[in-house]
Amino acid sequence: MTAHPISETVASLMPRAKAELTELVAFRSVADPAQFPRSECEAAAGWVADALHAEEFQDVALLDTPDGTQSVYGYLPGPADAPTVLLYAHYDVQPPLDESAWLSPPFELTERDGRWFGRGAADCKGGFIMHLLALRALKADGGVPVSVKVIAEGSEEQGTGGLERYAEAHPELLAADTIVIGDTGNFRVGLPTVTATLRGMTMLRVQLDTLEGNLHSGQFGGAAPDALAAMIQLLASLRAEDGTTTVDGLTSEARWDGLQYPEGEFRSDAKVLDGVGLIGTGTVADRIWARPAVTVIGIDCPPVVGATPSLQASARAQISLRVPPGQDATEATKLLTAHLESHAPWGARVSVEQVGQGQPFRADITSPAYASMAEAMRLAYPGEEMQSSGLGGSIPLCNTLSALYPEAEILLIGLSEPEAQIHAVNESVSPEELERLSVAEALFLRNYAESKKA
Repeated sequence: MTAHPISETVASLMPRAKAELTELVAFRSVADPAQFPRSECEAAAGWVADALHAEEFQDVALLDTPDGTQSVYGYLPGPADAPTVLLYAHYDVQPPLDESAWLSPPFELTERDGRWFGRGAADCKGGFIMHLLALRALKADGGVPVSVKVIAEGSEEQGTGGLERYAEAHPELLAADTIVIGDTGNFRVGLPTVTATLRGMTMLRVQLDTLEGNLHSGQFGGAAPDALAAMIQLLASLRAEDGTTTVDGLTSEARWDGLQYPEGEFRSDAKVLDGVGLIGTGTVADRIWARPAVTVIGIDCPPVVGATPSLQASARAQISLRVPPGQDATEATKLLTAHLESHAPWGARVSVEQVGQGQPFRADITSPAYASMAEAMRLAYPGEEMQSSGLGGSIPLCNTLSALYPEAEILLIGLSEPEAQIHAVNESVSPEELERLSVAEALFLRNYAESKKA
């Protein structure tokens, strides 16, 4: 770190940041009451609201959004005529998956090998702590030079659109000159990166029904249509032999012209097993940032333990489709639905339910705010220049904010670099990245305020 007063202040605040992230990670705030009690999300929202109160934010509120979750809002007024910056994070998290596969309990922040492990440590509870650190450092060094709005979403991981619908109904609430989305990440640890594009997504559940009830596989197998076998065949139709996504009518040939992702580095980051090939064609960057990608994220079927020799009457799967910039998520949803309906074998009855959707996003990285961020990152990461990359994930709120506030500049930064393993077991955050990005955000807010005076 440099000797800049801001960096020195942030360094001194890191023990407090770790203690606070420990408290926040402890909430099992998965925004799905079928998996965890709603009270866990409500408690996390209350913690965030209390943190904003402690930082002297005004108008702190728990916003009841249309999907049944709560987002947390607060406003910190700055000097007269100062620009307004909206800082975004989300406190909801992905489910921990197989808790027995974690090397330490997923909801207990644990330090190991120089990193802090816990669900949400990087995605995106750490992002909220990053915002707090930046604001505290500015307060200690002359004050926050901009007006600040903070919004912490409660259902980003579910893709149910609660905050988007709330913002559309209350367009004045989140209005800002610049918006910092703290939910992406550096290309790798130590390389300051802003995210230029996000893939959108659509989430569908498909059910196949073939029989009135399960049947004995010995008595009826070979002639009676098995719904699980039909589902396997249907899902297989979504990929070519090389693994390329093949949804009828959906283009999968776009190319990524920016920062490239060497295949060896990608294999290491993705922890691909020796001898196992990557899927798709083109560069890695093409495949993960510029092209659609389908993933079967869940199947309802009998577990191996306790399985009986039966033909299944019904089967259900949940399918995620990532939609790159340049394609429309609504149209992609229609195409995927039509593909599922037309490719179900043996006349199986098909029902498709949409459970989430978000449009892809492309930022204008030539805007003045990015110049302020580039200078801030240059100081926070000595010897490194700011890079821009794509991100295969989705943040549906970005398009809502872009539509509501077309003059606002939107920047995407965050803590979810490859080693963080977000959405997987053993998620972690690099405390060094938390420290450096907090410094960068603080310096950005100062740079941006100065640029608006010029």
